[in-house]
Amino acid sequence: MPVSTPSRPAEPAQPAELPDASTGRPAVHDTVSRPGRTRAAFPRLDPGDREVLWLYLLTRVGIWATAGAVGWLFPSNSETRRAASPLAAWQQWDWWHYLHIAQDGYFPYGAGPWTAGWDNREAFLPGFPLALRAVHTVVPDWAAAGALISFLAGGVAVLALARIARHHLPDLDAGRRAVAFLLLSPCAVFLAAGYTEALFLALTLPAWLAAQRRNWPAAAVLACLACSVRITGLFLAAALVLHFVLTARTRRAWRAAPWLFLPALAPLLYSWFLHTRTGDWMAWKHAQERGWYRDFHAPWEAWANTWEAGFHHTQATGYAFMWQAELLAMVVGVVLLVLLVRGRRWPEALYIALTLWALGTSYWYTSVPRSTLLWWPLWIALASWSLRRPRIQTAYLYVVGPLSAVVAITFLTGRWAG
Repeated sequence: MPVSTPSRPAEPAQPAELPDASTGRPAVHDTVSRPGRTRAAFPRLDPGDREVLWLYLLTRVGIWATAGAVGWLFPSNSETRRAASPLAAWQQWDWWHYLHIAQDGYFPYGAGPWTAGWDNREAFLPGFPLALRAVHTVVPDWAAAGALISFLAGGVAVLALARIARHHLPDLDAGRRAVAFLLLSPCAVFLAAGYTEALFLALTLPAWLAAQRRNWPAAAVLACLACSVRITGLFLAAALVLHFVLTARTRRAWRAAPWLFLPALAPLLYSWFLHTRTGDWMAWKHAQERGWYRDFHAPWEAWANTWEAGFHHTQATGYAFMWQAELLAMVVGVVLLVLLVRGRRWPEALYIALTLWALGTSYWYTSVPRSTLLWWPLWIALASWSLRRPRIQTAYLYVVGPLSAVVAITFLTGRWAG
C-alpha cells in the first residue's frame, strides 16, 4: 500500500445511497458534467491514477519475485543445479491451449474433434491467441509475450477500475481501495499469467466506464473485443443494453442504440468459423462439455456434485480444497447479487446473475474463484464497506493476503487446476 493516503469525508456514502446507474445522474466524481458530452475513457492521469499504477507495479514486483523464488525452491527435478526461468512457472494449464492456438491454429493438419486425444482447443475464443501471436512478432519468447500482454492489460484494467469506483463513491480513496482489493484477492495471480483475465478486464472495464459517460460507440467496440476474449463478454453486452435502456431519455440518445448490436459480432463470427470447419455452430460449447463437464445441470445438482467433491473425501485433499473454494466463491457471488438487487444496480446485477447462471449450471463448479476477478462490482462494494469500516481493509490484508500467496505458489508450482 502507498504510504500517503488522500483524506476522505467524515461520512462516506452508504451502499444504498450510491448513485444508481439506471438513474442517469452523474456521481460526485463523474467526468461527464453535462448531458450529451463524452470524454475519452482515459484522459490525462491525475494523482489518484498515478497512485493506483504505483500500487499495481509494486504487486507485479511481488508476484514476479514469488515466481522466481518458486523456480529456485520447487524445481521440477530436485537434483538440478540450475533454477528454472521465472517464465517457466507461468506456463501452466490453460496457457498451453492458448499457445497451441497461437502457434498452429484451431485445427492443425486436419485434426479436430474427430481425432483421438483431441485437446478441445476450440473451447477457447480467439481474442487472446490472436493478441499473443501479434505480440510474438516483436517478442520472440512466447511466454514473455503472454506475460507482457497481461502486464499491460492489467495496468489498463486497474486504471479503469479506479475510475469506476470514483464514479460511484464520493471519496478520493475509493479507487485505490477497489484496486487494492482486486490485486490482493485470492486469485489475483491469474492477472499476471498468460491467461485471458487481464485482457478481458482491460476491455470490459473501459467499456463500462465509457457507458457511464454515455459514449456508446466506444462501449460497444470495447465490448465486442471483450466478446472475442471470453464468452462472458456477452453478459457485459447484456448489461450495457440494460444500462442504455434505463438511461436513454431523449430521441437523440436512442440514435446510439444500433451500436449495442456490435458486441454480438465477435461470437457470431467465431461460431461461423467453427461451423465451416466442423459443421457445428456450437462447437465451442460442445468442446467445453467434452473437456470440462460443462453440460447443463440444474443449479442444485451442480451444488450437490461440487459439495460431494469438496467434502465427501472422494478427491485428493488438494483437489477437495479447490472444490471447497469453488463453493465459497459461488456463495460470495450470490451475496453480491443480492446486494446489487437491493441497491437497484440492475445492469451490474444482470451481469453477475448471468455469470453465476453460466458457472452454476454445469456438472460441477469450475473456475468460479478465477471468475471473481471479473466481478468489478465486488471490488467496488468492498471499497465502499471499508470506507465505512476501516478495519475491513486491515482484516482483508491479514486474512486474504496470506491465502493469496498460497494460491499463487500453488499455481506457480503447477498444482492448481481450478
